Amino acid sequence: MDVLASFRHPWVLFLMVIPAALVLWTWRRRGRALVLPVDHAQGARNSGIRHLLRLAECLPAVVLALALFVLAGPQSWAEPRSKRALTNIQVCVDVSGSMMAKFGAGDRYDAAMEAINTFLDRREGDAFGLTFFGNSVLHWVPLTNDISAFRCAPPFMHPRNLPGWFGGTEIGKALRACRKELVQRSEGDRMIVLVSDGYSSDLSGGADEEIARELAADGIKMFSVHIAEGQIPDEVIRIASLTGGEAFKPDEADGLDRIFASIDAMAKARIEKSQAEASDDYLTWCLVALAVLLLALAALFGLRYTPW
Repeated sequence: MDVLASFRHPWVLFLMVIPAALVLWTWRRRGRALVLPVDHAQGARNSGIRHLLRLAECLPAVVLALALFVLAGPQSWAEPRSKRALTNIQVCVDVSGSMMAKFGAGDRYDAAMEAINTFLDRREGDAFGLTFFGNSVLHWVPLTNDISAFRCAPPFMHPRNLPGWFGGTEIGKALRACRKELVQRSEGDRMIVLVSDGYSSDLSGGADEEIARELAADGIKMFSVHIAEGQIPDEVIRIASLTGGEAFKPDEADGLDRIFASIDAMAKARIEKSQAEASDDYLTWCLVALAVLLLALAALFGLRYTPW
């Protein structure tokens, strides 16, 4: 039986004074004496039998008390349930012309999208959004728990299929656009995964620190994957560091999977305990009351003062 938490109708418990008074009256009353011939016989009084009879007479009052207890609506605490805290992850992918450069068995874009799809499998239960950017920004998939749209995106948004005005790299514009998407979600953690291969001029002149402050103020971590030769731009490293994320650079195609595994490990989903809820607990007390009632009925056939 669970520990009692509360009652739906606690005022009913005040009526417990009735069975309590009945029990007190049963033990204290003297009753009317009936003289029988055996009363003049010699012998010691059996106080044990007398107490047993008193207990049998108290059983109806106990049944009444249990009935009142059930009417009060006993409740018990259910076990707190653990659930995975939601993380809103906006994946921001560079689709400038340089993403068609060879990388592994294919190009940078194909390798990045393949690694992203593997990352989605590791983060089951999170919400994902997909944003493509160059000189313009396109939110291809809104934040959702249904990731099927991600699987279909690579052929449509390959850089070779995009118009020329998409060809540049403006990371600052893309990060601010992703921030607007994430702040619309009030529930869960927030994260941006940036995949790019270039330098962005719109992060110079202190713009990187300004964007980092905006992201950090909204609780958004930024992780960057620089999928190109050369060093990761300092501005990107600074944004990642100031928001609590990190910037990575794969040395080879297989390194992408290891990087996304590292991002998954660094941004582990939180496990939250839901508040324990009170649930009705009638069955146990009804069974106890039924057992006492049957005992009281059985006592009527043998444990009573009168022999008839």
